[in-house]
Amino acid sequence: MPEWQSTLLTRHGLGENYLATARKWFIPVARAIAKHQSGAGRPILIGVNGSQGSGKTTLTDFLCCCLEADFGLTSARLSLDDVYLTRADRAELGTRIHPLLATRGVPGTHDMTLLLDTLKALLDPAHAVGSRLPAFDKSIDDRSPLSDWVEVATAPSVILLEGWCMGATPQSPALLAEPINNLEREEDAQGVWRSYVNDCLTQQFPPVYALVDQWLMLQAPSFDCVFRWRQEQEKKLALSRGGMTDEMMDDAELVRFVAHFERLTRHCLSTLPDRVDHLLVMDERRAIIAAHIEAPA
Repeated sequence: MPEWQSTLLTRHGLGENYLATARKWFIPVARAIAKHQSGAGRPILIGVNGSQGSGKTTLTDFLCCCLEADFGLTSARLSLDDVYLTRADRAELGTRIHPLLATRGVPGTHDMTLLLDTLKALLDPAHAVGSRLPAFDKSIDDRSPLSDWVEVATAPSVILLEGWCMGATPQSPALLAEPINNLEREEDAQGVWRSYVNDCLTQQFPPVYALVDQWLMLQAPSFDCVFRWRQEQEKKLALSRGGMTDEMMDDAELVRFVAHFERLTRHCLSTLPDRVDHLLVMDERRAIIAAHIEAPA
Protein backbone atom coordinates (compact mmCIF):
# COMPACT_ATOMS: atom_id res chain seq x y z
CA MET A 1 0.00 0.00 0.00
CA PRO A 2 1.46 3.40 -0.94
CA GLU A 3 2.24 5.57 2.05
CA TRP A 4 -0.21 8.28 0.99
CA GLN A 5 -3.06 5.76 1.04
CA SER A 6 -2.12 4.50 4.49
CA THR A 7 -1.93 8.07 5.76
CA LEU A 8 -5.32 8.91 4.26
CA LEU A 9 -6.96 5.89 5.92
CA THR A 10 -5.53 6.91 9.28
CA ARG A 11 -6.57 10.55 8.81
CA HIS A 12 -10.21 9.59 8.20
CA GLY A 13 -10.40 6.58 10.51
CA LEU A 14 -11.08 4.15 7.65
CA GLY A 15 -10.32 0.48 7.15
CA GLU A 16 -8.44 -0.99 4.22
CA ASN A 17 -11.74 -2.04 2.60
CA TYR A 18 -12.21 1.62 1.66
CA LEU A 19 -9.34 1.26 -0.80
CA ALA A 20 -11.20 -1.36 -2.83
CA THR A 21 -13.94 1.17 -3.48
CA ALA A 22 -11.44 3.94 -4.13
CA ARG A 23 -9.41 1.92 -6.61
CA LYS A 24 -12.50 0.80 -8.52
CA TRP A 25 -14.39 4.08 -8.67
CA PHE A 26 -12.25 7.04 -7.57
CA ILE A 27 -9.00 6.42 -9.42
CA PRO A 28 -10.83 6.47 -12.81
CA VAL A 29 -12.30 9.83 -11.81
CA ALA A 30 -8.82 11.12 -10.93
CA ARG A 31 -7.52 9.86 -14.27
CA ALA A 32 -10.32 11.66 -16.15
CA ILE A 33 -9.65 14.88 -14.22
CA ALA A 34 -5.92 14.64 -14.94
CA LYS A 35 -6.57 14.19 -18.66
CA HIS A 36 -8.95 17.14 -18.67
CA GLN A 37 -6.36 19.31 -16.95
CA SER A 38 -3.70 18.24 -19.46
CA GLY A 39 -5.99 19.16 -22.32
CA ALA A 40 -6.89 22.49 -20.75
CA GLY A 41 -3.25 23.39 -20.15
CA ARG A 42 -4.16 25.55 -17.15
CA PRO A 43 -5.45 25.18 -13.59
CA ILE A 44 -8.97 23.74 -13.47
CA LEU A 45 -11.77 23.79 -10.91
CA ILE A 46 -13.86 20.71 -10.11
CA GLY A 47 -17.20 21.26 -8.37
CA VAL A 48 -18.25 18.37 -6.12
CA ASN A 49 -21.83 17.86 -4.94
CA GLY A 50 -23.03 15.39 -2.34
CA SER A 51 -25.58 15.37 0.45
CA GLN A 52 -24.59 15.59 4.10
CA GLY A 53 -22.73 12.50 5.23
CA SER A 54 -22.15 11.19 1.71
CA GLY A 55 -18.36 11.23 2.01
CA LYS A 56 -17.45 14.35 -0.01
CA THR A 57 -14.58 15.34 2.25
CA THR A 58 -12.93 11.92 2.13
CA LEU A 59 -13.50 11.67 -1.64
CA THR A 60 -11.92 15.04 -2.37
CA ASP A 61 -9.00 14.27 -0.06
CA PHE A 62 -8.43 10.97 -1.88
CA LEU A 63 -8.62 12.66 -5.29
CA CYS A 64 -6.13 15.35 -4.29
CA CYS A 65 -3.68 12.79 -2.93
CA CYS A 66 -4.11 10.56 -5.98
CA LEU A 67 -3.69 13.43 -8.43
CA GLU A 68 -0.44 14.42 -6.75
CA ALA A 69 1.01 10.93 -6.18
CA ASP A 70 -0.07 9.17 -9.39
CA PHE A 71 -0.39 12.00 -11.90
CA GLY A 72 2.09 14.59 -10.67
CA LEU A 73 -0.52 17.33 -10.33
CA THR A 74 -0.51 19.84 -7.50
CA SER A 75 -3.93 20.33 -5.98
CA ALA A 76 -5.96 22.27 -3.47
CA ARG A 77 -9.31 21.53 -1.91
CA LEU A 78 -11.83 23.57 -0.04
CA SER A 79 -15.45 23.38 0.99
CA LEU A 80 -18.44 25.67 1.07
CA ASP A 81 -18.28 24.99 4.79
CA ASP A 82 -15.01 26.94 4.87
CA VAL A 83 -16.69 30.20 3.87
CA TYR A 84 -19.70 30.42 6.16
CA LEU A 85 -20.47 33.93 7.30
CA THR A 86 -19.32 34.75 10.80
CA ARG A 87 -21.65 33.98 13.66
CA ALA A 88 -22.27 37.71 14.16
CA ASP A 89 -23.11 38.25 10.48
CA ARG A 90 -25.56 35.36 10.50
CA ALA A 91 -27.15 36.66 13.68
CA GLU A 92 -27.64 40.01 11.94
CA LEU A 93 -29.30 38.27 8.98
CA GLY A 94 -31.51 36.39 11.42
CA THR A 95 -32.64 39.65 12.97
CA ARG A 96 -33.00 41.62 9.74
CA ILE A 97 -34.47 39.01 7.37
CA HIS A 98 -35.46 35.72 9.06
CA PRO A 99 -34.42 33.87 12.24
CA LEU A 100 -33.56 30.67 10.34
CA LEU A 101 -30.66 32.46 8.63
CA ALA A 102 -28.75 32.46 11.92
CA THR A 103 -28.18 28.73 11.33
CA ARG A 104 -25.27 27.97 9.01
CA GLY A 105 -25.86 25.82 5.95
CA VAL A 106 -28.16 27.17 3.26
CA PRO A 107 -27.28 29.64 0.48
CA GLY A 108 -27.30 33.08 2.02
CA THR A 109 -25.19 31.95 4.99
CA HIS A 110 -21.94 31.84 2.99
CA ASP A 111 -19.49 34.62 2.19
CA MET A 112 -19.57 34.12 -1.57
CA THR A 113 -17.33 37.12 -2.22
CA LEU A 114 -14.62 35.51 -0.09
CA LEU A 115 -15.10 32.22 -1.95
CA LEU A 116 -14.96 33.88 -5.36
CA ASP A 117 -11.83 35.86 -4.50
CA THR A 118 -10.15 32.72 -3.13
CA LEU A 119 -10.96 30.68 -6.24
CA LYS A 120 -9.77 33.38 -8.60
CA ALA A 121 -6.46 33.57 -6.74
CA LEU A 122 -6.02 29.78 -6.80
CA LEU A 123 -6.79 29.61 -10.52
CA ASP A 124 -4.18 32.27 -11.32
CA PRO A 125 -0.64 30.84 -11.04
CA ALA A 126 0.71 34.36 -10.60
CA HIS A 127 -1.37 34.91 -7.45
CA ALA A 128 -1.97 31.43 -6.01
CA VAL A 129 1.22 31.13 -3.96
CA GLY A 130 0.82 33.01 -0.70
CA SER A 131 -2.96 33.12 -0.87
CA ARG A 132 -4.79 31.61 2.09
CA LEU A 133 -7.55 29.00 2.27
CA PRO A 134 -10.46 30.12 4.47
CA ALA A 135 -11.36 27.96 7.47
CA PHE A 136 -14.43 27.67 9.68
CA ASP A 137 -14.45 26.22 13.21
CA LYS A 138 -17.71 24.32 13.73
CA SER A 139 -16.88 23.76 17.39
CA ILE A 140 -17.50 27.47 18.01
CA ASP A 141 -19.81 27.98 15.01
CA ASP A 142 -17.61 30.80 13.77
CA ARG A 143 -14.86 31.58 11.29
CA SER A 144 -11.37 30.53 12.30
CA PRO A 145 -8.82 33.30 12.88
CA LEU A 146 -6.73 34.25 9.86
CA SER A 147 -3.65 32.75 11.51
CA ASP A 148 -5.29 29.31 11.15
CA TRP A 149 -5.92 29.66 7.41
CA VAL A 150 -3.53 27.49 5.39
CA GLU A 151 -1.15 29.42 3.18
CA VAL A 152 -0.79 28.03 -0.35
CA ALA A 153 2.83 27.06 -0.99
CA THR A 154 2.53 25.76 -4.56
CA ALA A 155 0.21 26.91 -7.33
CA PRO A 156 -2.38 24.13 -7.82
CA SER A 157 -3.15 22.54 -11.17
CA VAL A 158 -6.47 21.20 -9.88
CA ILE A 159 -8.79 22.77 -7.31
CA LEU A 160 -11.63 20.73 -5.82
CA LEU A 161 -14.54 22.63 -4.27
CA GLU A 162 -17.09 20.49 -2.44
CA GLY A 163 -20.42 21.39 -0.93
CA TRP A 164 -23.81 19.88 -0.22
CA CYS A 165 -25.53 22.44 -2.49
CA MET A 166 -22.81 22.93 -5.09
CA GLY A 167 -24.49 22.99 -8.49
CA ALA A 168 -27.94 23.72 -7.07
CA THR A 169 -30.10 25.99 -9.21
CA PRO A 170 -33.01 28.23 -8.16
CA GLN A 171 -36.48 26.77 -7.85
CA SER A 172 -39.64 28.10 -9.45
CA PRO A 173 -42.13 30.14 -7.38
CA ALA A 174 -44.59 27.24 -7.64
CA LEU A 175 -42.12 24.85 -5.98
CA LEU A 176 -41.26 27.38 -3.29
CA ALA A 177 -44.89 27.98 -2.38
CA GLU A 178 -45.48 24.61 -0.72
CA PRO A 179 -43.62 23.88 2.56
CA ILE A 180 -41.59 20.69 2.31
CA ASN A 181 -41.32 19.76 6.02
CA ASN A 182 -42.36 20.79 9.51
CA LEU A 183 -39.55 23.31 9.79
CA GLU A 184 -40.87 25.23 6.80
CA ARG A 185 -44.52 24.86 7.83
CA GLU A 186 -43.98 26.00 11.42
CA GLU A 187 -41.05 28.43 11.18
CA ASP A 188 -41.30 29.75 7.61
CA ALA A 189 -45.04 29.75 6.96
CA GLN A 190 -44.82 32.86 4.75
CA GLY A 191 -41.88 31.52 2.75
CA VAL A 192 -39.56 34.43 3.59
CA TRP A 193 -36.59 32.22 4.47
CA ARG A 194 -36.79 29.87 1.51
CA SER A 195 -37.40 32.76 -0.90
CA TYR A 196 -34.28 34.52 0.39
CA VAL A 197 -32.28 31.31 0.00
CA ASN A 198 -33.58 30.97 -3.56
CA ASP A 199 -32.65 34.57 -4.35
CA CYS A 200 -29.12 33.94 -3.11
CA LEU A 201 -28.86 30.92 -5.40
CA THR A 202 -29.96 33.17 -8.26
CA GLN A 203 -27.60 36.03 -7.53
CA GLN A 204 -24.56 34.77 -5.61
CA PHE A 205 -23.79 31.29 -6.94
CA PRO A 206 -23.60 31.73 -10.76
CA PRO A 207 -20.26 33.65 -10.66
CA VAL A 208 -18.73 30.67 -8.82
CA TYR A 209 -20.37 28.14 -11.12
CA ALA A 210 -18.94 30.00 -14.11
CA LEU A 211 -15.43 29.09 -12.93
CA VAL A 212 -16.16 25.34 -12.70
CA ASP A 213 -14.61 23.20 -15.44
CA GLN A 214 -16.20 19.89 -14.48
CA TRP A 215 -18.85 18.66 -12.06
CA LEU A 216 -18.73 15.54 -9.89
CA MET A 217 -21.66 14.22 -7.87
CA LEU A 218 -21.99 11.63 -5.12
CA GLN A 219 -25.65 10.67 -5.61
CA ALA A 220 -27.50 9.43 -2.53
CA PRO A 221 -30.41 7.06 -3.17
CA SER A 222 -32.83 9.47 -1.45
CA PHE A 223 -33.01 12.23 1.12
CA ASP A 224 -34.24 9.68 3.67
CA CYS A 225 -30.66 8.40 4.03
CA VAL A 226 -29.29 11.80 4.94
CA PHE A 227 -30.46 11.88 8.56
CA ARG A 228 -28.99 8.44 9.26
CA TRP A 229 -25.71 9.33 7.56
CA ARG A 230 -25.49 12.60 9.50
CA GLN A 231 -26.32 10.73 12.68
CA GLU A 232 -23.44 8.34 12.00
CA GLN A 233 -21.14 11.35 11.59
CA GLU A 234 -22.19 12.70 14.99
CA LYS A 235 -21.59 9.32 16.66
CA LYS A 236 -18.19 8.99 15.00
CA LEU A 237 -17.28 12.49 16.18
CA ALA A 238 -18.42 11.70 19.72
CA LEU A 239 -16.37 8.50 19.73
CA SER A 240 -13.26 10.33 18.56
CA ARG A 241 -13.68 12.93 21.32
CA GLY A 242 -14.51 10.52 24.11
CA GLY A 243 -18.19 11.45 24.36
CA MET A 244 -20.71 14.16 23.53
CA THR A 245 -19.45 17.75 23.56
CA ASP A 246 -21.36 21.02 23.50
CA GLU A 247 -21.25 21.45 19.72
CA MET A 248 -22.65 17.98 19.01
CA MET A 249 -26.37 17.43 18.45
CA ASP A 250 -28.73 14.88 19.95
CA ASP A 251 -31.28 13.20 17.67
CA ALA A 252 -33.99 15.84 18.17
CA GLU A 253 -31.58 18.68 17.40
CA LEU A 254 -30.25 16.75 14.43
CA VAL A 255 -33.73 16.25 12.95
CA ARG A 256 -34.34 20.00 13.03
CA PHE A 257 -30.88 20.81 11.67
CA VAL A 258 -31.12 18.39 8.74
CA ALA A 259 -34.53 19.83 7.88
CA HIS A 260 -32.77 23.06 6.84
CA PHE A 261 -31.12 21.09 4.03
CA GLU A 262 -34.05 18.99 2.84
CA ARG A 263 -35.48 21.22 0.13
CA LEU A 264 -32.26 21.78 -1.80
CA THR A 265 -30.94 18.27 -1.21
CA ARG A 266 -34.07 16.82 -2.82
CA HIS A 267 -33.80 19.42 -5.59
CA CYS A 268 -30.17 18.46 -6.30
CA LEU A 269 -30.96 14.75 -6.31
CA SER A 270 -33.67 15.28 -8.91
CA THR A 271 -31.90 17.79 -11.17
CA LEU A 272 -28.13 17.26 -11.05
CA PRO A 273 -27.46 13.63 -12.05
CA ASP A 274 -28.17 14.31 -15.74
CA ARG A 275 -26.06 17.47 -15.75
CA VAL A 276 -22.78 16.46 -14.09
CA ASP A 277 -19.65 15.19 -15.86
CA HIS A 278 -18.88 12.46 -13.34
CA LEU A 279 -21.61 10.66 -11.39
CA LEU A 280 -21.02 8.18 -8.56
CA VAL A 281 -24.25 6.42 -7.55
CA MET A 282 -24.54 5.24 -3.94
CA ASP A 283 -26.74 2.78 -2.11
CA GLU A 284 -28.20 3.24 1.36
CA ARG A 285 -24.96 1.99 2.97
CA ARG A 286 -22.96 4.64 1.04
CA ALA A 287 -21.39 1.99 -1.19
CA ILE A 288 -20.81 3.02 -4.81
CA ILE A 289 -22.92 0.79 -7.03
CA ALA A 290 -22.58 2.51 -10.42
CA ALA A 291 -20.74 5.35 -12.12
CA HIS A 292 -20.72 7.50 -15.21
CA ILE A 293 -17.28 9.02 -15.78
CA GLU A 294 -17.03 11.32 -18.75
CA ALA A 295 -14.02 10.63 -20.95
CA PRO A 296 -12.06 13.69 -22.10
CA ALA A 297 -12.66 14.74 -25.70
